[in-house]
Amino acid sequence: MIPSLRTLLFALVVMVMSTAALSQVSISVGFGPPALPIYEQPVCPGDGYIWTPGYWAWDGDDYYWVPGTWVLAPEIGYLWTPPWWGWSGGVFLFHAGWWGPHVGFYGGINYGFGYFGHGFEGGRWDHDHFFYNRSVTNINVVNIHNVYNETVVNRVTENHVSYNGGPGGIGERPRPEEEQAEHERHIPPARPQIEHEQAARGNQELHASANHGRPPIAATARPGEFRGGSVVPAREAGGTYNPPANRGGNPPRGENNASRPPVHPKELPAFERPAPPNTGDPNRDRKYQQQQEKMFAKQNQERQNLQQKQEQEHQRLQQQNANQARLQQTEQRHQQQTQQLQQKHVQQQQRMQQKQQPPPRRK
Repeated sequence: MIPSLRTLLFALVVMVMSTAALSQVSISVGFGPPALPIYEQPVCPGDGYIWTPGYWAWDGDDYYWVPGTWVLAPEIGYLWTPPWWGWSGGVFLFHAGWWGPHVGFYGGINYGFGYFGHGFEGGRWDHDHFFYNRSVTNINVVNIHNVYNETVVNRVTENHVSYNGGPGGIGERPRPEEEQAEHERHIPPARPQIEHEQAARGNQELHASANHGRPPIAATARPGEFRGGSVVPAREAGGTYNPPANRGGNPPRGENNASRPPVHPKELPAFERPAPPNTGDPNRDRKYQQQQEKMFAKQNQERQNLQQKQEQEHQRLQQQNANQARLQQTEQRHQQQTQQLQQKHVQQQQRMQQKQQPPPRRK
């Protein structure tokens, strides 16, 4: 690897497949997300909606806030496990959220409104109806009658830290019941949630570099509603946001190189196979499994083709005795090609996962 690579951008997005039961996107960043902003919860828009707290996401260059919102549960009896950031191997890793019959581990992070670090105390299912705990959720009892009041003691130290582990992070670990929940049947974020996140990514006001940890749209009543009376701004930032000054330059002395983005396809992490499809229909599961294997084989071939093409370019540059500036320019172009390919593959995997979602069982 040529020395000039040290001048390339660090802490950009690295897409890999998680080892969880779902095919999840994992992102690696060299510095932590801002603290969670302080905001009020908008009133629940109707029966069957479950609160999904806001969180910081990463777009490859900057953190951006995905506003908290009320989402219709995709299936009766399913609850939301929020996404979370955790420190591992010298970088911050993003763990995607999912729906399941029980709430799994979400880093011990206190998102509020029933998500106080472990489990969910904002409501519970009773047969085919969801009942809301009015002590921690904003419910209009004129419109929603299936409510109860149960005092909840916030057992998590009051702070707004948004990640687990590492310097200043939450020190919680998964409980046995949370580890067990990881192995249950999961459903990825619903389409309205995905569109909600994409809209947040495209809104520059929600990027940390613009709002400094105090987003003007902290929460909404429904996914994608970024205007109108149901929008709730942050009252204040959860803490001072100071991204590293060299985020776009050289890594600090002693910085773990795991935060450097891949330049060539051979540096990308290996694909992690998701859990076998489990829709309850063996024939459909076999069909989905074949589709997954065909997709992974094609993606691996595309990686090999791009790697071969880039190696041939290196050989030509060596034969031409190219200068350092030209070498660096080529490496930057290779990095862009590799990231574009990886992003394409992740999007294909997400679409495949969405396609293979079992049909909803709502009555």
